[in-house]
Amino acid sequence: MKLPQPLIKGKVSIEEAIKSRRTIRSFTSESLKQEHFSQLLWAAQGIAEEGDFKRSAPSAGALYPMDLYVLIGNGGVVGIKEGVYHYEHMHHFVSLVYRGDLRAELAEAALSQMWMAAAPLNFLITAEYDRITGKYGKRGLRYAMIEAGHIGQNIFLQAEGLGLGAGIIGAFNDERVIRKTKIPPSHLPLLIMPVGHKRHKV
Repeated sequence: MKLPQPLIKGKVSIEEAIKSRRTIRSFTSESLKQEHFSQLLWAAQGIAEEGDFKRSAPSAGALYPMDLYVLIGNGGVVGIKEGVYHYEHMHHFVSLVYRGDLRAELAEAALSQMWMAAAPLNFLITAEYDRITGKYGKRGLRYAMIEAGHIGQNIFLQAEGLGLGAGIIGAFNDERVIRKTKIPPSHLPLLIMPVGHKRHKV
């Protein structure tokens, strides 16, 4: 599914986004606009410059061992059905991996942190280590984890810039996450990031 073109100018400065960014664990059920969904994907792993292959987050040796998946819930994104999607960064679209709302299953695999399932969508940042260890050996494992952190921070700041909120989870059972989300076994999960509209305290 082709996505709206991402913007390169926003209404919130990078300094404001850094200052106001917080980890969010409570979301409303309001759907995300496709434009916001598109912007988040681009910020995480999109092509940074037209006609180039380099992505929005830095990668050791520009080897890019990362893949980005998103679990969308029922009504999570306007005009997109619930399911597990893979982000195809070169052409800025998502391809369907599995049809169905698997947010609860993902939350159970993340040590039953069920608050995750209330977010309209969950980003799943994965690494295929063979792409980077071939050049850097075991050190490549560290580089991939650093890269996951860069991607996660981009999601955090872009969410804040859009008036959304993001959480972050590193506590989960790798094998169960892979099995529940139907992703390739070689794509090892490193971070999960629920994203949605913040539920403001009353």
